[in-house]
Amino acid sequence: MNRREEKLVVIALGGNALLRRGQNGTFEEQYENVKQTCKILADLIENGYKLAITHGNGPQVGATILRHDAGFRVYGVPPFPMDVCGAETQGFIGYMIQQALTNELLMRGIKKNVITIITRVVVDKNDPDFSNPSKPVGAFYTEKEMMEIKKIHPEYIFKEDKARGGWRRVVPSPDPKYLVEMPGIKALVDAGYIVISSGGGGIPVIEENSEMRGVEAVIDKDLAGERLATSLGASKFIILTDVDGIYVDYDKSTRRKIDVIRVEELKKLYDEGHFPPGSMGPKVKAAIRFIESGGDEAIIADLKDLMNAIRGKAGTHIIR
Repeated sequence: MNRREEKLVVIALGGNALLRRGQNGTFEEQYENVKQTCKILADLIENGYKLAITHGNGPQVGATILRHDAGFRVYGVPPFPMDVCGAETQGFIGYMIQQALTNELLMRGIKKNVITIITRVVVDKNDPDFSNPSKPVGAFYTEKEMMEIKKIHPEYIFKEDKARGGWRRVVPSPDPKYLVEMPGIKALVDAGYIVISSGGGGIPVIEENSEMRGVEAVIDKDLAGERLATSLGASKFIILTDVDGIYVDYDKSTRRKIDVIRVEELKKLYDEGHFPPGSMGPKVKAAIRFIESGGDEAIIADLKDLMNAIRGKAGTHIIR
């Protein structure tokens, strides 16, 4: 176990840091959102914290896959597999954060090197999710559209979402084991760089016949973020989202927000099924893992409340 670094914080940025509800997803929209996010991150750096950053890429990788498919159907340009699309989004999202955060820090008279590492994450080729894909990606399709896509990609698996009226492609979401680039990430963080890594949960790879191979899958970014935070020896792992913390009975009249909770109590609530697997579940699971692996504190909070959250005045705080 690494010695915990008191001032080292790993930040996991949720989708609202890049794209807001109701937006079209243009580069200009996303970059403006990133600039606002980086103002908040810069406040933390200005207060003496060392940062390592990870982020989601759900809408971005979905849009990238659509661009590849459209390019194939219209112009015959061969589409790339999902692991390569994941690498593409790591690159352009990392670029936006690098650019915006560097500029914000320079405006404040702070000179810091910000760098993005294209990150592979090893998963188990026997992970049960490969047998039962569950993670929806990309757009909703009518049954007719879905059947047309199946002609091009017979290997794709689709599931119907009757509640939202359409079909979506589903892929495996295996558990992350370790980050391949971790030694380089740690060396750069130790040297004072602000490192952006494991974007979108990392590029999933399996080890087979003494080599690594990318697979068609999506890793949960918060679970991969926990691996990053634990491996770096960070004292705090902060998951930023668009809600102000963890709630019990979120959709009921009895709902209540948790301000501070010990990991054993949170684990009991998790095991009782209080946190849906498609939303808060993975965040809670990642927070539990971080504390059980030796972390001092995990925080789940609204992006805009970051400074108050780190001071203990906002969000949900998970402790030993």
